[in-house]
Amino acid sequence: MLSLIEAAGWPIWPIIIASIIAVGIIGERIWSLRQSVVAPKDLLPRVLNEYKRSGVTLDMISKLQEHSPLGRIFAAGLQNEHSSREIMKESIEEAGRVVTHDLDRYLTSLGTIAALSPLMGLFGTLVGMIEIFGSSSPTGGSPAQLAYGISVALYNAAFGILVAIPSMIFYRHFRARVDALAIGMELQALKLVETVQGERGSSTLGPNQSDMNSFR
Repeated sequence: MLSLIEAAGWPIWPIIIASIIAVGIIGERIWSLRQSVVAPKDLLPRVLNEYKRSGVTLDMISKLQEHSPLGRIFAAGLQNEHSSREIMKESIEEAGRVVTHDLDRYLTSLGTIAALSPLMGLFGTLVGMIEIFGSSSPTGGSPAQLAYGISVALYNAAFGILVAIPSMIFYRHFRARVDALAIGMELQALKLVETVQGERGSSTLGPNQSDMNSFR
């Protein structure tokens, strides 16, 4: 490996640094964008059961805010339990935008690495070409300098593409993952709104009205 780095010359170091950053971002996003971490499937039933049993409490809100991104969305909606359906939905949408922004963390950097890596490889290729032309002289060229220039040009181009391809693949994958998680959380939040508003609406009916509605 060291021999390859030496053959590629100093232009390879920005590509190596970019690759290390890309690997770190990919690992962190794989860990952070898990379904069980972002939007646990069992959270909505548990919240609804707790709501039906004891209503909205400060302890319930604080636990949801610390639980997961989906929990923060639920907490924002439940804090407006006594407001209208529209206000409750607006609070959920605002919390959803913040959560989605957090899920997008580092993806811009990963996309930038995917776009710039081939350009950094091209820069290394140009440096190698300069070395090649510098090896030529009226009295003859230096074979060693010529070989070094060729290796710099080829290795940098290859490493730049090698870093760009997986970075772009994972960038696209994480973007699609965030979109899917955002849609799933939105659907669960809508179910929470419908349930809470339905429970509140039925609790405001009188005994006779409730009995009459049960026969419709």
